[in-house]
Amino acid sequence: MGRPHARAPLAGAVRGVAADLDKQARTARLRGAKPKGVDEAVGYLADKAGHLRYDTALASGWPIVTGVIEGACRHLVKDRQDITGARRDPAGAEAVLKLRALRSNGDFDTYWAWHEQQEFARNHQVRYRDGLILAA
Repeated sequence: MGRPHARAPLAGAVRGVAADLDKQARTARLRGAKPKGVDEAVGYLADKAGHLRYDTALASGWPIVTGVIEGACRHLVKDRQDITGARRDPAGAEAVLKLRALRSNGDFDTYWAWHEQQEFARNHQVRYRDGLILAA
């Protein structure tokens, strides 16, 4: 993909890039694995054009960080769920991923203090009159 094709999606021309790449690939009569790669890129751009609104994001001042998001997904999800025997039901997987996110963000200690306070209130404070816990 040349420079014009690399920058065109940023201006909102995703469908045009897909069409141009397809036309160039047909004209060049690519052989081997090359046509498959071009076809995959064209298919992706055509299928996802409605979501690839980089022009809107840039005009709104939003960052374009798909690589960062993909890296985070790999770090939080794939690296954990691809371990042999690490499969869980959806609720268990979600709990593990939330804990991994807390650890990765450096927020685990703050969360754990809050969690312990919530558990104490739920399991102990409600059992004693006026919240008074007698000394042993």
